[in-house]
Amino acid sequence: MLRLESISKIYRTDEIETLALNGISLEITPGEFVAIMGPSGCGKSTLLNVLGLLDGPSSGAYHFFGEDVAAYGERQLTALRRDRIGFVFQSFNLIDDLSVAENVEVALLYRRVPAGERRRRVTQALEQVGMAHRARHRPKQLSGGQQQRVAVARALVSEPSLILADEPTGNLDTANGEAVMAMLKAAAALGVTVVMVTHSPAHAAEAQRTIRLLDGRVVSETLLAA
Repeated sequence: MLRLESISKIYRTDEIETLALNGISLEITPGEFVAIMGPSGCGKSTLLNVLGLLDGPSSGAYHFFGEDVAAYGERQLTALRRDRIGFVFQSFNLIDDLSVAENVEVALLYRRVPAGERRRRVTQALEQVGMAHRARHRPKQLSGGQQQRVAVARALVSEPSLILADEPTGNLDTANGEAVMAMLKAAAALGVTVVMVTHSPAHAAEAQRTIRLLDGRVVSETLLAA
């Protein structure tokens, strides 16, 4: 379970203090698919960064699958990110000089998975997203929808406890957007916790719960699909 207790995040410069998150408390259960919505600048990406251990809160407590990570050092946080979290970004974040298979394999190299096991899991992940036939291609040889499928495979290959998706359908047409949504829903059905930031009401409606933010606060939660 992910549990946030009165989480606030303040960004400071010499002249400006910005309150990005303002006392957020929420729980996300294992295997739940949650959509986060709200206008630009409301704190969605900051919340995703806190959930993904990329940024620490200024105050409050965060329990990451039962672990209170407040006192964790960067090495411990890096290990948790590596072993427990898969990230999917709007801009895909694939490495142009690597093949599709190599892009997916990167997630396993950091975990020191043996070569034979890496090959098996990469093949399986690419088959899951329908991209096994493109394993030797480079990202620039793929459409946007295909690149996002590879990004989803990269997130899945490490068998994460949590997938964080930041506008994963934002650069895609309707058909490819729906395909990516189907993959995220399938991951949740297998017990992976999925948290997705989106501006699309239609895609948010495919999650089990929608959390709306405004000015760094949770203003509503809606239970959707069963």
